[in-house]
Amino acid sequence: MKKSAYARVTERMLELLEQGVCPWRRPWNRLRLRPRNFVSDRPYSGVNWFLLEAMAFDLPWFITFHQVKAKGGKVLKGSKGLPVVYWGTLEAGKESPGDDQEEARKIPFLKAYIVFNACQVEGVEFPDLPEAQPLNFSPIEAAERVLEGWADGPEVLHGYQQACYIPEKDMIQLPPQMRFTSSAEYYCTLFHELGHATGVEKRLNRKIGGSFGDGDYSREELVAEMTAAFLCAHCGIDNSVMENSAAYLQGWIRVLKGDNKLVVTAASQAQKAANLILGQSEE
Repeated sequence: MKKSAYARVTERMLELLEQGVCPWRRPWNRLRLRPRNFVSDRPYSGVNWFLLEAMAFDLPWFITFHQVKAKGGKVLKGSKGLPVVYWGTLEAGKESPGDDQEEARKIPFLKAYIVFNACQVEGVEFPDLPEAQPLNFSPIEAAERVLEGWADGPEVLHGYQQACYIPEKDMIQLPPQMRFTSSAEYYCTLFHELGHATGVEKRLNRKIGGSFGDGDYSREELVAEMTAAFLCAHCGIDNSVMENSAAYLQGWIRVLKGDNKLVVTAASQAQKAANLILGQSEE
């Protein structure tokens, strides 16, 4: 029996996953500045640098909840704060039998506190960053037809620092098209977010919540990325985009303890998602 397009894409994904090394997937231009505290303008160092840089936010500024509040802003609902640490010292003295006190001893201690990235804050004015070299963006007709054909799809807005789907508003936010490294990567990113949009209760009702790195979050990332791969294949978008997708998926497979069978389950859910977007019945 002839294999469906979905089956062929799934097989190719599994082949690539066996080889994959996971880079951080961010296919738009990002001005890389060292993470720093917004109020003091001090750059983070040591373990804090690794903790914050690993999240790959588009903006370099971090700020505490109280600093946000003091500046009249607020942290966006659902945002997860990030821990940073610092060393301090306590001075401890011991009373002697006489009136004198022994020389105070300095005792080091480690303290943690929570910060939020500028992308997670509204109502606070952050400095403008110089624009990265723009791409000469060219629409891909087949991909545009997919977007126009999904009448019940979410609203898509551009001009943001990151790509995300907001379930509460049924809205996708994306960086400007001209900042993506290629037109193909733009549509692959958009299709990924469309994949998330299929999971809300009024559509396919998947469990799309969870925290970064946990099982529910990782499963949903698998579904969204495979939905993007299916839609890219439908539109004839370059196979190199699929290879990037597979490398990205490898990271989530590692989070889930190397369970490659999960990809097959995710592929089934991704097929339903792609069918919904394309207005097709299941093959």
